[in-house]
Amino acid sequence: MDLIARDLSVSLGGRPVLHGVDVALRRGRVTAILGPNGAGKSSLLKAAAGLLPPRTGTVMLGDRGIGTMGARERAQTIGYLPQDATVHWNLHAGDLVALGRLPHRARFAAPSQDDRAAIAAAMAATETEDLADRPVASLSGGERARVLLARVLAGRPRWLLADEPLASLDPAHQIDLLDRLRGLAAEGVGAAVVLHDLAQAARIADDVVLMRDGRVAAAGTAAEILSPETIAAVFDVTVARLPESRIVVPVGRIAR
Repeated sequence: MDLIARDLSVSLGGRPVLHGVDVALRRGRVTAILGPNGAGKSSLLKAAAGLLPPRTGTVMLGDRGIGTMGARERAQTIGYLPQDATVHWNLHAGDLVALGRLPHRARFAAPSQDDRAAIAAAMAATETEDLADRPVASLSGGERARVLLARVLAGRPRWLLADEPLASLDPAHQIDLLDRLRGLAAEGVGAAVVLHDLAQAARIADDVVLMRDGRVAAAGTAAEILSPETIAAVFDVTVARLPESRIVVPVGRIAR
């Protein structure tokens, strides 16, 4: 089931942030959402997760509108990892990860064996087992980011939408996270991730959506979109391509 936005327009506080967006996010593929600050990347991701109501248009999951799905069903299907997520209670990290299983459990039911297995697998995948008994407030920014990712993974969603998940991670854990997204896609999960690092996007993305001024500037496969000409037009920078690679690196600013 693909996630497809059709003529999607969204406003925040009365200010339009998305304008008639048409884009398809494909299941079993990693889609990188790129663009300058204020381009509408986070708003697109939130709308795709059903967390921002559209002013016009719709987001479809297969043949169903996201807006017709109940919160529980949506949470079972779409895992959303926000940028700079706030943790309101100083839980132990293991208990925070366990919250990812709540949409799959009956109200007041104890965790099942399957729940415990999903939690353990998520913490192993994010290398957070040794943090399980630590209060969240005692964790570094990078540790907390990995625990929050584990919470999403524990829900075993069919879609994972992550908004700038690399921001507080060291290079090793950035690579681990992106490789995990590739692994999920290989298992048939859809993954869409907002990134600022063009090199990382080139390394892991099957598809790329370039945003500018609340609109889709370009969309297609990474090989098609990550060209020096397209990147220059959207980001106002000159770029160079690494030899024998699709990776492009900004090297200068274009005056407008």
